[in-house]
Amino acid sequence: MCLRFPTAVAAAAALVLVAGSAARAETVDVALALAADVSRSIDDGEFQLQRQGYARAVTDPRVLDAIKAGVHGAVALCFIEWAGPGQQAVVAKWEVIRDGETAADFAATLLKMPRSFAGRTAIGDGIGFAMAQLAASGVDAPRKVIDVSGDGTNNAGRPVTEARDDAVKAGLTINGLAIINDRPIGFLYQHTQPPGGLPNYYRDNVIGGENAFLLVVQNFSTFADAMVNKLLTEIASAATP
Repeated sequence: MCLRFPTAVAAAAALVLVAGSAARAETVDVALALAADVSRSIDDGEFQLQRQGYARAVTDPRVLDAIKAGVHGAVALCFIEWAGPGQQAVVAKWEVIRDGETAADFAATLLKMPRSFAGRTAIGDGIGFAMAQLAASGVDAPRKVIDVSGDGTNNAGRPVTEARDDAVKAGLTINGLAIINDRPIGFLYQHTQPPGGLPNYYRDNVIGGENAFLLVVQNFSTFADAMVNKLLTEIASAATP
């Protein structure tokens, strides 16, 4: 029996490894880590518009049609919120979206979960956290993207350009959604309205990697429409060799 026990253990371990490999083998067209800014420059009303915008975009029929038209007919999504250093959280875990039902499940999670933080703006730390989530996504994706949305400059934590460069070196793409906060708190004006404008700040410091792009949202009330366009572009980019 003593001789057989290690063999049995080895066989069981092999089965676990095979099962784990099978679970990780699901292939999608793109893995998207949606990383949303919930720092203190975003008030509760703006937060609600942002969270609802993500939920509406994920379930939009145009987005679902684009997903189904992909090579694998599926994308993997994870939703992250970030603010200051040490303030990063997964709001919705990785889920493979293939149809309206899976998209609705993901959107329902977004709508029911409370706000995670309301601190400073550590974009670099948010990018690093998103990188870790992509590494643990459990899916096989030819294209992996960090989708950063925010209304201000990096003002805490790791330098954002350092985090961006690390992500690009790892083969990831960072796309941006710069939200123009047209009614910022007085002492945060320079943070949300930097010299040259927030879009230029995001272009110079945040986005990077293959086919990286930036969209600009003029206010929080148009966030959902902008997010739909962003997802459509990202899904289309995944289908382009």
